[in-house]
Amino acid sequence: MLAEKNFYTDHDILLDPYAYFEAIREIGPVCMPPGKDYFIVTGYEEAIEVFKNTADFSSSISVQGAAVPLPFEPEGSDITAQLEQHRNQLLGYDYIVNLDDKAHTNLRSLVNRLFTPSRLKANEEFILRYSDELVRAAVSNGGCEIMRSIATPFVTLVIADLLGVPASDRQLFMDTIEAAPVPGSLDASENDYSGENHPMVVMATYFTRYIKDRWENPRDDILSELAHASFPDGSKPRLEDLVNLSTFMFGAGQDTSAKLIGNAMRYIVEHPGLQDQLRQDRSLIAPMLEEVLRLEGSSKATTRLALRDTKIGNVSVPAGSRVLIALASISRDPRRWDDPHSFVLGRPRIKEHLSFGRGAHTCAGAPLARVEVRVLFEKFIDYTSHIDFDETKHGARGARRLDYEPSFIVRGFSELHLKLTPSETFTGKQPASVAVS
Repeated sequence: MLAEKNFYTDHDILLDPYAYFEAIREIGPVCMPPGKDYFIVTGYEEAIEVFKNTADFSSSISVQGAAVPLPFEPEGSDITAQLEQHRNQLLGYDYIVNLDDKAHTNLRSLVNRLFTPSRLKANEEFILRYSDELVRAAVSNGGCEIMRSIATPFVTLVIADLLGVPASDRQLFMDTIEAAPVPGSLDASENDYSGENHPMVVMATYFTRYIKDRWENPRDDILSELAHASFPDGSKPRLEDLVNLSTFMFGAGQDTSAKLIGNAMRYIVEHPGLQDQLRQDRSLIAPMLEEVLRLEGSSKATTRLALRDTKIGNVSVPAGSRVLIALASISRDPRRWDDPHSFVLGRPRIKEHLSFGRGAHTCAGAPLARVEVRVLFEKFIDYTSHIDFDETKHGARGARRLDYEPSFIVRGFSELHLKLTPSETFTGKQPASVAVS
């Protein structure tokens, strides 16, 4: 029975999480499937209910997932005090995605400085220049492996430029990201964030140096703003707060945006007539990306912990319950979306999908992701007359071989080889930028 399989370890579910979550949905929009000791939410309205209810649900187990037992035995109808006593035993306990209440509000106030319209506007010149360089090179070569040669370096250097990471360190950061285990790896041993060689630890060393330097030598960049920022109550962040925040935003944000590029490219290649529609009307690129996010967002799941006896919909959820919110499923809820499993360009109210979450933990980087990925695809559409997969790598249409990252968190390709036919007006490579060097 499909619903009895384990989302966190089963490689069949890795390849097709949607069939699994549909089997769970048949049990109910909120349920504890057979053989599991945690709840799964596949309902759209029920997910919104959890996202917005920060009084009863904690984000403290977002990184480790719902399958990992708590480091304590929940007691009583309110485990808030127990959680605080043991919080530092949870994986990634000090990352912003795991924080609650004032601790989260304080750091979120700093994050909001990164993605203001004025900051994104200032970053736009870099996005335009670097996307142009990467796509021109790929089209001139007749194709590329997009995940490693374009998606990852592009989003990594965009966030590096936004933050103010020195150009001299950017290649090291790209190499570090390239060598990193995938977040939420099916190999549990790779999910240890404390080892000195883990990329998050390596990057934290550099961000410590950057923040200390900005204290003494402020510049016109985000790291300087963070270094001299105050929390809403006027207090100052600790160095470790700033380092954890910078490292997490850099490491986590780039991965989901890179996966969105690959996921969207698959629809451009495989959905009949789509790339021609986009060439005729570039304004359709943005709604195309929203529909891809709804159908196949970069994050498959997030997790909450019930602090008090409560309910989700009409299902009773005891204090101490772990709750998996199936991001890969909630925006395919047939109670909310007509024909939910089909790609529909121009779908009404498309931005109401939940792939960026909702409520206090809504993805702060969503505005950046939307801009950078849209601009990149504008370049692909402008510079090509046809985009296809390399059949020697992925097989013929109708019999594709596509490999996904072995992760229970991210939904994205490990590699994606393209064949690119230049447009009639394409003029070839331009001089290299100074994005890295």
